[in-house]
Amino acid sequence: MAVIISASQLLGDLDDPEARPVLLDVQYQMGGPPGRELYERGHLPGAAFVDLETALAGPPGTGGRHPLPDPEVLGAALRTAGVRSDRPVVVYDGGLGWSAARAWWLLRWAGHPRVRVLDGGLAAWPGEPVTEEPTPEPGDFVPRPGGMPTLDADEAGALARRGVLLDARAPERYRGEVEPVDPVAGHIPGALSAPTSENLDVDGRFRPVGELSRRFTELGAQPGAEVGVYCGSGVSAAQQVLALELAGVPARSTDS
Repeated sequence: MAVIISASQLLGDLDDPEARPVLLDVQYQMGGPPGRELYERGHLPGAAFVDLETALAGPPGTGGRHPLPDPEVLGAALRTAGVRSDRPVVVYDGGLGWSAARAWWLLRWAGHPRVRVLDGGLAAWPGEPVTEEPTPEPGDFVPRPGGMPTLDADEAGALARRGVLLDARAPERYRGEVEPVDPVAGHIPGALSAPTSENLDVDGRFRPVGELSRRFTELGAQPGAEVGVYCGSGVSAAQQVLALELAGVPARSTDS
């Protein structure tokens, strides 16, 4: 199944009872207003809010800023939002695809077979956002973890020595020139800088598959290579994994 969906295709699917997806709003800004506040300012009609900090990640601590959530907590949040095992899901955020990709990655990790990210996010929607909050019919989805491959810190370091490990953060963080969030600056030895901003065009949509393939091939990340991705907390790394999947390259990701 495709991993992204255009706004025009989503409009058509919403009018088709057979294809109509569950819509999840996962707007999030690091250091910005809470996601719930962003959702209340405007969201897609019928979309339910899922909070990145409390549903799509466990409590921060020794496991990182956004460790994998408890499957029971994740499942409860998704069922409240109306997620069902037999219905497709479309997730979106404010535009860069970071938190939407985190939701996509987690749903895939949890075993949901049909999840797509709205390409361009809320900014790509042709209509006016709404403020009315829906009351979804409770879903039935029960997470079964293990659907996406992960990397821990030791495995990431080892992969950088034998394969291709991509650092999804901004170049200045990779170089250690600034570090606004984490206690240690710099990057994992052997990792290559691959900022997620370069996966998108000027409109905030994913670049064409051919361009993504060329980009990753130049980094050595191509079909058949062992590829891993990391960032500061596992959010922007998920966007990189999604871009790699568009390019036909499976990749493992750190989960926090």
